[in-house]
Amino acid sequence: MIHQFQLHGYNIVLDVCSGSVHAVDQVAYDIIALYENNPKDQVVAQVFAKHRDLGVTFDEVVECYDQVAELASEGKLFTPDVFEPIAGQLKQKTAGVVKALCLHIAHTCNLNCSYCFASQGKYHGERALMSFETGKRALDFLVENSGGRTNLEVDFFGGEPLMNFDVVKQLVAYARSIEKQAGKKFRFTLTTNGVLIDDDVIDFANKEMSNVVLSLDGRKEVHDRFRVDYAGKGSWEKIVPKFQKLVEARGGANYYMRGTFTHHNPDFLKDIQTMLDLGFNELSMEPVVCAKGDPSELTDDDLPIVLDQYEKLAELMMQRDAEGKPFTFYHYMIDLAGGPCIYKRISGCGSGTEYMAVTPWGDLYPCHQFVGDEKFKLGDIYNGVSNTAIQNEFMQCNVYAHPECRDCWARLYCSGGCAANAYHSTGSITGVYEYGCKLFRKRMECAITVAVSRVVED
Repeated sequence: MIHQFQLHGYNIVLDVCSGSVHAVDQVAYDIIALYENNPKDQVVAQVFAKHRDLGVTFDEVVECYDQVAELASEGKLFTPDVFEPIAGQLKQKTAGVVKALCLHIAHTCNLNCSYCFASQGKYHGERALMSFETGKRALDFLVENSGGRTNLEVDFFGGEPLMNFDVVKQLVAYARSIEKQAGKKFRFTLTTNGVLIDDDVIDFANKEMSNVVLSLDGRKEVHDRFRVDYAGKGSWEKIVPKFQKLVEARGGANYYMRGTFTHHNPDFLKDIQTMLDLGFNELSMEPVVCAKGDPSELTDDDLPIVLDQYEKLAELMMQRDAEGKPFTFYHYMIDLAGGPCIYKRISGCGSGTEYMAVTPWGDLYPCHQFVGDEKFKLGDIYNGVSNTAIQNEFMQCNVYAHPECRDCWARLYCSGGCAANAYHSTGSITGVYEYGCKLFRKRMECAITVAVSRVVED
């Protein structure tokens, strides 16, 4: 299976199952479009008839056809899908091995964002802070269930984790104290809205956090529409200087700005530009996740605007590359030479199996977006996974578990998509959130185009 598209002056051909990406001229592009279902003489005649007035000779078309045929014989074009038979086996090989935890260090928040999927940090329950004892047990649970893995990941999440910062510091100290004896290495991430950032937080984050995720929605008027305190006052002016200080102290690396765009700002490129103007270069803008009918929900009318924004974002990235001022956009990070292994491409994120979320009282859920929904409670950090039926559902969740994905050219990039988004939109973790699929496919075309431009320009 191949996917062809033209964007920003490039003719791009993706061979879906090999992962090969080809930037070609128009003659090759047209030959590839006809190659699979037509005989050579017909393809050559048709392409020659189209291009001869442009100075292309018959022999040049024949030569190009033969080059396409050579790529096909080398497994770089029209490669068959050989992965489906093994898809169900891959997660079984690592069954019972946990590599990452999302610690809900605080089920409370000092902001009152109306679009918050976590119900202002409470996850539809009571406000709570994780104790050191619970967090310590969670880290022990991770070590005990990590098998032969050396590198373990822990995300400090909320709510707002800095509302429980002393416990964060204690847990990191505990993890460091057991690393050597346990034969493990911990990698920590902190996600924060920035309100409580001070010099102590900055110093600690620079020392211990491999990554820091900073919540900023871009333009002041956009950010302050939703990200307000309990008095209804926007947080933009308070947090931006703190973010700038933290990023400067980190040398402009190992962080990213995480924004949300909604029905009220589908023109999110303006928010990206605001972040760039503020000096931030590691960026992400995520489509909102909210209930059906919520005023923030992206609509069908928003879709063409958002797709156009993704294309213009790719153009901006290429322009900034040429100016020597590159920046990173999280969804456009793609490695043409390597990229995720086939295990990740088929199996996806590992929620509910390799990755779990831990509530302040120690309950286990497949990921942060399922927390609070009791039917998805897997067990707890004291007794382990007891709801094996739900875990088995996640164990079987791979790209081939979604019938709609089988003919999608982007399936080995999205790996079946987000189980939480699928569930919240269809009622099934193996359902398909079609709106999200449309966004993802456009993002991947743009990401591939940016990556190709960087190779070509180098």
